[in-house]
Amino acid sequence: MTGPGPDGDGPLGQHLGEVGESLDRPNGAELRRRSGRRGGPGPGVVAGQPVVVPPAEFSSYYGRPVVKAPVWRRDVPAYLFTGGLAAGSALLAAGADLTGRAALRRAGRLVSLGAVCASAYFLVNDLGRPERFHHMLRVAKPTSPMSMGTWILAAFGPAAGLAAVSEVAPALSRRGGLGLVRRLLPPAGRVAGLVAAAAAPGLATYTGVLLADTAMPAWHDAYPDLPFIFGGSALVAGAGAGLVAAPAAQSGPAARLAVAGAVVETFAERRIARMGLTGEPYRTGRPARLIRGGQLLLAAGTAGALLARGNRTLAVLSGAALLASSLLTRFGVFEAGVASARDPKYTVLPQRERRARRGAGAGP
Repeated sequence: MTGPGPDGDGPLGQHLGEVGESLDRPNGAELRRRSGRRGGPGPGVVAGQPVVVPPAEFSSYYGRPVVKAPVWRRDVPAYLFTGGLAAGSALLAAGADLTGRAALRRAGRLVSLGAVCASAYFLVNDLGRPERFHHMLRVAKPTSPMSMGTWILAAFGPAAGLAAVSEVAPALSRRGGLGLVRRLLPPAGRVAGLVAAAAAPGLATYTGVLLADTAMPAWHDAYPDLPFIFGGSALVAGAGAGLVAAPAAQSGPAARLAVAGAVVETFAERRIARMGLTGEPYRTGRPARLIRGGQLLLAAGTAGALLARGNRTLAVLSGAALLASSLLTRFGVFEAGVASARDPKYTVLPQRERRARRGAGAGP
């Protein structure tokens, strides 16, 4: 093996010289320290030579999201939709019962029961183990939206069930024990329907509070408006079901309910659209397409409901559009929250802005 000569000019000497030069060469952190700037462009001088530090690019630790995206499956937005449909239908059924619209009352009660059963299925299926729902009923925690929502659902479900079962009273015999049941079911159904209607606003809006209580930036920053979006969407869904299932002659209350829901939902969506950076997921990509599709169907369905005026075909088409609008809105809001969690800028940049504002306020 050839060794270094007297002046270190052999192969081994050259290699050691290269290693020494690499050890003496400052790295990126050292360059930034010597330049006097952290992460920004700025000239500096190293060994008599000017150095320009490249502008810093935003990135998270190893490119990983700062907030973990929810692991919820598609059962969750489906649960949001069916819960709102159950609430809206219960409100419509109670109003129809008090105003003597038997067919609209029957449709609302049956749809409400079917929707709340589907909602419970989606919730339990997402939990993975059915007994977890039972565990949630072991405590009542007013500060927990999930705990309160579980109790609202537990109160709403039996009331909606009894109200729907009362619709079979006319088919029962007038004699014996069935005759007694026949006479007792209608008043019991009315009371149960009113109880379900009283719980319906909580059922329709608590899911918005639940999403806003998470760390997903697009949901958390929209906490004043998500309950209103979900409440309006619930009214829209209930109105759509009433238009589809009830005779056109009794669809007037459903059309008015659709208008009320459209006003509430549109107002809240406009407020969210004016949000800053964390409102961007609602305005771009797949969430924006879903929400815009829901808005178009909402406008078409509401207009059709007002113009139906006894036209059964138009009423059914309008009701289907309103149902689809509510479904797209729920999925759009869900997708926006997931998208905001996957991109770290929606978490870090607002935090930096808040810190800068606090720093400016603490100065002289």
